[in-house]
Amino acid sequence: MLLVFDDCVLDLDRRELFRASLAVGIAPKVFDLLAYLADQRERVVSRADLIDHVWGGRIVSESTLASHINAVRKAVGDNGHQQRVIRTVARKGFRFAADVTQAKSLDGAGLPEPESARSVEVAESAPALPAKPSIAVLPFVNLSGDLEQDYLADGVVEDIIAALSRYRWLFVVSRNSSFTYKDRVVDVKQVGRELGVRYVLEGSWRKAKNRVRITGQLIDATTGGHHWAGRFEGVLGDIFKLQDQITESVVGAIAPQLERAEIERAGHKPTESLDAYDYYLRGMAKLHLGTRETINQALPLFHKAIEFDPDFASAYAMAAWCHCWRKVNHWMTDGPLEMAEGARLARRAVELGKGDAVALTRGGHALAHLAGDLHGGIALLDKALVLNPNLAAAWFLGAFLRLWYGETDAAIEYFTHAMRLSPLDPELYRMQAGMAAAHLFLGRFDAASSWAEKAFRDLPSFLLVVAILAASYALTDRTADAQRAMDHLRQIDPTLRLSNLTDWLPICRPENLATLMDGLRSAGLPE
Repeated sequence: MLLVFDDCVLDLDRRELFRASLAVGIAPKVFDLLAYLADQRERVVSRADLIDHVWGGRIVSESTLASHINAVRKAVGDNGHQQRVIRTVARKGFRFAADVTQAKSLDGAGLPEPESARSVEVAESAPALPAKPSIAVLPFVNLSGDLEQDYLADGVVEDIIAALSRYRWLFVVSRNSSFTYKDRVVDVKQVGRELGVRYVLEGSWRKAKNRVRITGQLIDATTGGHHWAGRFEGVLGDIFKLQDQITESVVGAIAPQLERAEIERAGHKPTESLDAYDYYLRGMAKLHLGTRETINQALPLFHKAIEFDPDFASAYAMAAWCHCWRKVNHWMTDGPLEMAEGARLARRAVELGKGDAVALTRGGHALAHLAGDLHGGIALLDKALVLNPNLAAAWFLGAFLRLWYGETDAAIEYFTHAMRLSPLDPELYRMQAGMAAAHLFLGRFDAASSWAEKAFRDLPSFLLVVAILAASYALTDRTADAQRAMDHLRQIDPTLRLSNLTDWLPICRPENLATLMDGLRSAGLPE
């Protein structure tokens, strides 16, 4: 049975909805709700009726019912203001208001041409996927029922698009293209084909009194699979401040998810079809793990990316950073040679990537450690944050440089901001290690050991973390714990001595160095 109304056709047998001769993607429960309202179009349907017939009598919240009514209206091209199809009857329920005719066959029902014909046309006109990861941010659905809230939701989406555009490794569809889908129920696979993107971010906006809740989900447009979903809340007051907070939270959450998804995708590609970016992603997967073995595996992958693309600034930066990480953990076999090579790669990254926040971040941090240029490194990290204030790595690596320089309170603020930006970051253990060192320098030894324990659980071979554990335990008279930590420290680096601490870490403030040395001396580190 086909129900024809407005510019829509509802196929009850096939459970399909068409509008303006195009198939509309619709969730099963939303379809059930639409079908029931259409079937009961001669009367007002109460909320109790809907719950009994659509949800089988289960307990359903008012917000769930309202969101489904809004979804039905959106699917048929209606809204809460016009109520052309679904009309709200105050304190009574809802009524299907559109005129309906019935048809038994497809003929004359206004259905679209066969899918095969349309898919050929789309395939011929659709843009190809870019070589780098690509995303479209769709207009958020306004579930508040207040059309005046549209401009607020749209403003958040525009800010998210602008913030994502700061990531040089990411292709972001412009606002003008993505907003053509506003007030349309779309299939993300169709969006992906039409805009030529691999990922789609969609979401909703809901306001209750002075509070706003935004939900979002990151979807692979090639498969329909979900990579991430999140919820963010705020209080309306300074609307621009609220939009900034939400944008920062959303972008900080999805950027690492995009990188993870791309790393996983690159990991499944056959070796013979890899390009520069695929090698780069495989290197990043190894780098995040942080062990001696995986860093040794990451370095040649970054060099392979450089071989495929000699101007790939971020690949030079990550190769340099591998040398930096080897220095931080005392893994270098030929220190002067490796430090010189790492500094060379870092300088090349900075030269090629003047507008690339990732290249400046890793290259600047590597130069500070390998070339002894803390001032220059901090300046490069600050420039990276101007280019992309939502890049968590720029915040936490900039925090480390400020920590070594002696700006301990500022370093804690930077580490805190990085963790707020990216709370599920694969490099979270590095941020936790930095927080541990900062609290140690401030004499907060219990907090230092607590942070270090968190980082230790993720990477027990992280030399800095083990040293902070030993020192903070010793300074709080946890002698047995300090001894165990020192035994582990001597196991992973038998060469570390109090006399060569300054060769290991560029700690500028004498009192900070003295605190670390006192703790390690008490824990049993030889002179």
